[in-house]
Amino acid sequence: MPRSFLITILSFGLCLHTVHAAFKEVSPNLFVWTDTCNAYLLRDGDTALMIDLGDGSVLEHLSEIGVKKVEWVLLTDHHRESLQGVDRLDRNITKIAAPKEEQALLETPTLFRKWHPRLSDKYSVHGASYVRPPQSPVKVDRWLATDETFEWHGRSIQCLSTPGHSPGGMSYILKSGDKTTIFIGGIMHDGAKMTNWFDTEWDYGFGKGIDVLVASVEKLATLAPQLALSAQGPPIHDATVQLNTYSKKLTTFRADYVRGYPVADLSKRPPHPATKPTSVHYVVQVTPHLYMFGPEMAGMNFAIIIADSGHALLLDCGLFPKLVLNRIIDDMKKHLGLKQIDACWISHSHGDHFTLFPALQEHGVKFWTMDTIADKCENPRAYDYPAMIGTYNAGFESAKIDRILHAGDVIEWEGYKLHIDWMPGQTEFGNGLWLELDGKRIVFTGDNLFGDPSDPAQNGHECVVARNSAITEEGYLVAAKYLQKVKPDIIMGAHSVLMTEPAAFIDRYHDWAQRIIGLYKDLLPDADYAYLYDPYWVSAYPYRVDLTKEDTQTVQITVRNHRNTEQKHRLILKLPPGLEANPSVFEGTIAAKSRQSFPVKITVKDRTKVPQGVQIVPFDITLDDKRYGELFDFVIQARE
Repeated sequence: MPRSFLITILSFGLCLHTVHAAFKEVSPNLFVWTDTCNAYLLRDGDTALMIDLGDGSVLEHLSEIGVKKVEWVLLTDHHRESLQGVDRLDRNITKIAAPKEEQALLETPTLFRKWHPRLSDKYSVHGASYVRPPQSPVKVDRWLATDETFEWHGRSIQCLSTPGHSPGGMSYILKSGDKTTIFIGGIMHDGAKMTNWFDTEWDYGFGKGIDVLVASVEKLATLAPQLALSAQGPPIHDATVQLNTYSKKLTTFRADYVRGYPVADLSKRPPHPATKPTSVHYVVQVTPHLYMFGPEMAGMNFAIIIADSGHALLLDCGLFPKLVLNRIIDDMKKHLGLKQIDACWISHSHGDHFTLFPALQEHGVKFWTMDTIADKCENPRAYDYPAMIGTYNAGFESAKIDRILHAGDVIEWEGYKLHIDWMPGQTEFGNGLWLELDGKRIVFTGDNLFGDPSDPAQNGHECVVARNSAITEEGYLVAAKYLQKVKPDIIMGAHSVLMTEPAAFIDRYHDWAQRIIGLYKDLLPDADYAYLYDPYWVSAYPYRVDLTKEDTQTVQITVRNHRNTEQKHRLILKLPPGLEANPSVFEGTIAAKSRQSFPVKITVKDRTKVPQGVQIVPFDITLDDKRYGELFDFVIQARE
């Protein structure tokens, strides 16, 4: 372990580290206290109402502004960093009100952390949750509906549903004379920017979260507020102007964010003019030795190279029935000279590319993929990524890889040279395979780009999903430069997408990647925008820690530095009752543009005290003296 990485073991009770904060008066009798979020305090004499709470350290300083008690806390959303100090409240004195639409997230938070995730899980992107519920249920005294008025000490606070940053987020409107102040939670950051990206990524690249956010921003703009107070960042004094600017900025961004090809057309396309029909059901010929699914099976994963010897290599295989596979194999043996499928190469970590794993094993097929992908296939529940094989409910939870490949490998197979390279894009965990075949340079690219290269309006990029660990500089831009270097004659996309004469298409793909990076930098307020894009800059492996049969497990915690300079960090693991972490608190430094991983031992000290079922373990994060709070987590199960 590097000397620079210092681990300090402290008891949890002594390490609630808070960067120095102080009250700032925003307007008469309205104050802000900043720790894990902006906690706003509205004062009337020696009593107060708060909007959001943060880590609760504000409660120790109330006397500094002459406040003796807080009667109400109004929550703008369910996010942990907005309310993680709720246990510090004296609930005999302080009541909590929250948006009705966030009720399930606050009352039953562990329902939104699945031990066996599925594609259709609520508030998830293909099984990876985009909500950040508290570790434990929060008792709420009053649920608030949109357009409801909350009365407090002669003040009327209007409640307005404003989802987008959170599924059921709420803004609060306070009018005083001709001045309108709005408390907007995470809807917008000063500068007409986004609080973060990953809280608004609600689907697989179709823009639902953005659309909802734009509608909320436009709703707030119609109120013509002079002042907007956000969960993060400074007060927004030209609020109406910024809201209108933000709406336009999001609309411009959306046009480049959504897929760079007409996704609905993939299932409706006619036969590709470069293909020829065969006598095999659903299969067409691309070159003398290369075959793929025709339009009847659009969207399914199947491409195959059949060598003169009759031995074959599959390139992804999934999303269609076993009976169809068996029929195709029989037909290929009868009509195309197939003798044996030697292997199935898996392009990337998503389970839909090998849902036929057990069926192919019955035919003696081995499975190949790159080292950065293999463990995602073999231990998918150890990760909090979308579209792992278990989420497809395909009848198996993992797939054993028979041959692990490495970037730069050149494999000799049946007289061909198969070139294996890291090819990220849609996900960090992808690889490309290219070869010279039938006089053509052909590259298999997985899900990184799709479309019709002959259409100049298309740039081919697939969905942008931060939870695929897909920062563009390390993903689509790398893929584009890789394709520019390989100069393929044919691109074989997964899901039976054939792209011929792709040179100009690849250039448009490259230009889009550079453009979307600029749009994200303009949209997100951190100079190192990746911290507000990447939902994994603190992570745990395994993400799901099983302590039901053992008393101790070791978890690898990884902290990432996205900056060009050294980064200091301090993390606190907040464990459920009955468990102990060694260490539970750690701090250190990480070199520029690097990651550090280190072990934490989790031990069951008293199994009877551990709550039943899945339990959330948040990381309370401070980075270079900026308090982020409980942004990320992993989960534990210690009792069946």
